[in-house]
Amino acid sequence: MKVAVVGATGMVGEVMLKVLAERNFPISDLLLVASEKSKGKTLMFKGEPHTVITLEEAVAESPDLAIFSAGGETSLQWAPRFAQAGTTVVDNSSAWRMDPAIKLVVPEINAHELTEKDKIIANPNCSTIQLVMVLAPLHKAYRMKRVVVSTYQSVSGTGVKAVRQMENEMEGTKGEMAYPYAIHRNALPHCDVFLDNGYTKEEMKLAKEPRKILGDDSFSVTATAVRIPTSGGHSEAVNVTFENDFDLNEVRKLLSETPGVVVQ
Repeated sequence: MKVAVVGATGMVGEVMLKVLAERNFPISDLLLVASEKSKGKTLMFKGEPHTVITLEEAVAESPDLAIFSAGGETSLQWAPRFAQAGTTVVDNSSAWRMDPAIKLVVPEINAHELTEKDKIIANPNCSTIQLVMVLAPLHKAYRMKRVVVSTYQSVSGTGVKAVRQMENEMEGTKGEMAYPYAIHRNALPHCDVFLDNGYTKEEMKLAKEPRKILGDDSFSVTATAVRIPTSGGHSEAVNVTFENDFDLNEVRKLLSETPGVVVQ
């Protein structure tokens, strides 16, 4: 396939390229796409140099697949352009997630909902994905009523600016701040911006996205999202109230047999 990675020069773009290489994804032609200021940069993929091109140039190439991680505004503007050119877009931003016309997909859970007509596919929030991977089999077995989730999210979720802030603070160096407070040796219950209801955007993503992915509004989710000083990996503490009785040994067995979930 001809594959475009939009936002290839960013932190998430780098990881996307690493995963594509690790999985030996069937790429016949790779397009590395970024903003005008990054045009002409050289990035390596599987030991081969690739020159970064612009979004306009990438659309003209009509790739089979475009993986977007370049922010919501870029996705809103350019995903439809790629889709019109016949490209299937998988978007990693929050731009399309709650659009009723766009599927919000975790492959292990609801990939069966996709059709050839779905040219823009939304990828859920990182914390939502790991949450629903566990909730989906439990909901099927026991029917959830209420989910209370507390997240402990690494600075890498904010981006390279936040990682640099933590590194600077660890070294005692002053620099650009991604957060309004120090993150080193600290925990900030402030992921994304606060909304009028007192929750942050991140917390509301966790409240809304699982219900769309599971196609069920019968359960409620409340979340508290906390940023912690780790460089990679998000953790969650999840408390679930079920309609039906459950046995903990059965729960462990069920989760251990769920693809993509490891029980330790």
